[in-house]
Amino acid sequence: MTEQSRSNQNQMAVPDAKAAMNRFKEEVASELGVPLKEGYNGDLTSAQAGSIGGEMVRKMIMKQEQQMSGN
Repeated sequence: MTEQSRSNQNQMAVPDAKAAMNRFKEEVASELGVPLKEGYNGDLTSAQAGSIGGEMVRKMIMKQEQQMSGN
């Protein structure tokens, strides 16, 4: 993978949402008890990092399903 394609993968579809997504990530990490800190988090295990992303996706899907069902 080239440096340019990696850079494109890390860009947000809606750049203005970056701060909100970072807050969401911090909230989820806190709920899961994962010691997420500002900046570099390379000391997290793959399981810890994956649990944050997985829970974020679960919550986003649940929210979308609720919106689609009219609740």
